[in-house]
Amino acid sequence: MFDNPKDSAGPAAPLGYIVGGGLKSGLRVRLTVPADSVQEGSFVVCDTSRYRYYGLVTDLQLGSTDPRFADEKSDRLPEAIRGALYGKTLYTTLEMYSTLLMDRGPELTSPEREEWQARVDRGEENPGPKPVKTVPAHHAPVRPADAADVAAIFGEEGGDNFVIGHTIEQGYPVCLDLARFVKRSSGIFGATGTGKSFLTRMVLAGLMKTDVASALVFDMHNEYGYDDRDSDRDKTVHGLKSMFGQKMQIAALGKGARVRENSPDFTLELALSDFGTADILLLSETLDLNDTAAVVLSALERAHRESWFAEFMKLRPGATVEDDNGKRIPAPDSVAGWATSHNIHPAAAESLHRKLQPIFHKSYVVEQPAADAVAAIADFLENGKHIILSFGEHDNELDYIVVSNILTRRIRQEWVRKMESSKSLGGAPPRPMVIVIEEAHKLLNPQVAGQTAFGTIARELRKYNVTLLIVDQRPSGIDDEVMSQLGTRVTGWLGDEDDIRAVLSGLAGRDQLRGMLARLQEKEEVLLLGWGVKMPIPVRSRRYDEKFYGEMRGRSGPSTKRDEPYTADDLNRDLF
Repeated sequence: MFDNPKDSAGPAAPLGYIVGGGLKSGLRVRLTVPADSVQEGSFVVCDTSRYRYYGLVTDLQLGSTDPRFADEKSDRLPEAIRGALYGKTLYTTLEMYSTLLMDRGPELTSPEREEWQARVDRGEENPGPKPVKTVPAHHAPVRPADAADVAAIFGEEGGDNFVIGHTIEQGYPVCLDLARFVKRSSGIFGATGTGKSFLTRMVLAGLMKTDVASALVFDMHNEYGYDDRDSDRDKTVHGLKSMFGQKMQIAALGKGARVRENSPDFTLELALSDFGTADILLLSETLDLNDTAAVVLSALERAHRESWFAEFMKLRPGATVEDDNGKRIPAPDSVAGWATSHNIHPAAAESLHRKLQPIFHKSYVVEQPAADAVAAIADFLENGKHIILSFGEHDNELDYIVVSNILTRRIRQEWVRKMESSKSLGGAPPRPMVIVIEEAHKLLNPQVAGQTAFGTIARELRKYNVTLLIVDQRPSGIDDEVMSQLGTRVTGWLGDEDDIRAVLSGLAGRDQLRGMLARLQEKEEVLLLGWGVKMPIPVRSRRYDEKFYGEMRGRSGPSTKRDEPYTADDLNRDLF
């Protein structure tokens, strides 16, 4: 049976009443409270006899019925007249952007109530919350949202719901449904210094606490695993390893590598055979490759298949031999000799050979690793553990692009194999996995997004139970197609107009939200947007402090639920 949305025990005093507006432009509300008692971004509610409208304050404007009184200083007038002016001749209106509507049904005493209730019980009618397609009548009261309203839209803490912040004015908890969050790729954005790392740690802690998915984190700057020092507050910031112990595994690059003077749980080495020619082409800008590099790489792949890298690096640059006529010619095992025998320009081959040396001599790149660390990572993830790959001293762009793309491609291939096997043999699908990447514009920009494993995952949605969580300060540098696939966007303050436009692209109400995003308080407030939340809302982000650490340690544990088959009902819920 459908339950009416809860009313607060004591209804909040109205802020004002509807005096105009429209479905597209927003509703205009005449305030009956002081203008400075309401803020942009406030969560407000408008009740009529049948419907409850949920919305946000997107603008505040001063008005007057007589411009003369607006221009005159009121302190020159007698107090009685001055009091009569405010709220009548001089007034304030707010713009309410209606986002959701709840159908509360006919009056309880109405004969239509029973029939409506029966339709709801049979699933023939959806009471909501649902998109707004009508407007309230003139003079309908508008009030601040109360705790019951916030819970009706965002849920209550517990299960898969994780408190990510609180409403800015009243401080009511706002939950993120993490089971829904991981079903599509998501993004965390914000200008440099707005607290993206803390926000990412918090979301990851929520994923680990609720156990809705395994996480693979490419930690370029060694921020997430071990304890760190917050330079702004001069306090120790606990890493995820401190909170979750053996449930969190730290990996480092190369034999004997350390992370912040800590020994990792295991180390990762890449085999030369792990490198595909496409991985090298991704580094064209970083390695300063010219157009002929693609031709040389194609010839190498045809000649040596998976061993192309090892065989190519065995060739000797500049080696010559003397022919029968006493003339010096390229040796058969030289780079130029190989190039000549494969109809490749020798200078192009030698240039590529020289530019691949920095990769070949990386300490974590070996011909034959002692163990298959990639298989170990896949096994950890499938068994409910989480992996943070800390790059340690290898924290430059070359290392990050090479390692993250190769590792993601191999793990995605494993998840595809597991999913296809479950479909054909009827077994359990692979555990949902979230891959976290920083500096995402380097891996998902328009030039390379179509070539990386990350671009493939973003376009596949949740087809193989693998999604992305991208963290970036320049969302405008990310391919538009990838941005359009992001289900949930959590964003701090952004100052660049192109970045604001990118974060809001494809979202309803983006014109109303643009100013709100530009005026977020740095390191304090974030805006929740997109498919993963029922309506956009600015929140004061949760504190990453001792209280938070204790809550995470107290509630971290394996979920009692096992993945269930993906049904038509799931599909409808995900799409709509």
